[in-house]
Amino acid sequence: MPQETQQETPQQKQPELPPLAGMPTDWQRALAIVAHPDDLEYGASAAVATWTDAGKECAYVLATSGEAGIDTLSPAEAGPLREREQRASAAAVGVRVVEFLGHPDGVVEYGTALRRDLALAIRRHRPELVVTLNHHDTWPGGTHWNTPDHRNVGRAALDAVADAGNRWIFAGPPGEGPEPWGGVRYVAVAGSPQPTHAVDATPGRDRAVASLLCHRTYIEALTDQDPEEYCRTFLDGAMAAVAPRFGGRPGVAFELFRTA
Repeated sequence: MPQETQQETPQQKQPELPPLAGMPTDWQRALAIVAHPDDLEYGASAAVATWTDAGKECAYVLATSGEAGIDTLSPAEAGPLREREQRASAAAVGVRVVEFLGHPDGVVEYGTALRRDLALAIRRHRPELVVTLNHHDTWPGGTHWNTPDHRNVGRAALDAVADAGNRWIFAGPPGEGPEPWGGVRYVAVAGSPQPTHAVDATPGRDRAVASLLCHRTYIEALTDQDPEEYCRTFLDGAMAAVAPRFGGRPGVAFELFRTA
């Protein structure tokens, strides 16, 4: 084959992606809203550890208990077990408040019922930052389809931020329920194929590994690999993938939306 045919043409070159900015730090309270136990532990918990170290508050709200996530355990067995693992996992990165909303794992529906539950959670916790998981159709790289639970909870979380601030939406009887909250300034989407910002993962890396390792029952059902080796290998790879766009630093990437 002639040498010139082996060279990339301009049309074949991938466009250079812009660098990732540092995440804003001018906030005090965060609320993470995801579908399942372990959703935050596949990367985002390293950022959470860094935030709690800095004295910031963070609470977790999970739409489901992950009860359909382990093939060898019935939902009745798996649900309580995964809730316990999630609470231990949250504690490993300094999070004390974990709530489960009881939506059915695997078949979470986008709609007003989900938006209402998430809006009320935002009103209860009154965060300035909401963190959620990838709401897009695919994961980074575009070759792996995202699950309905992730898409539906992520999209509902984005919508619930506005719902929470509107006193005429999901209003209860006068004097009952939390007051409207329009103080969310940022929504950060972890695992997005369109990241814009990142947090240095180095300070929180070891606690992120420990946090993921708390989901031992789930991990042991997922892989034959040693659980600790699996957790370290996965997280180190994910964090290293952020480095080329983040000044060479391993990081946790987010797609950041500003609400004002």
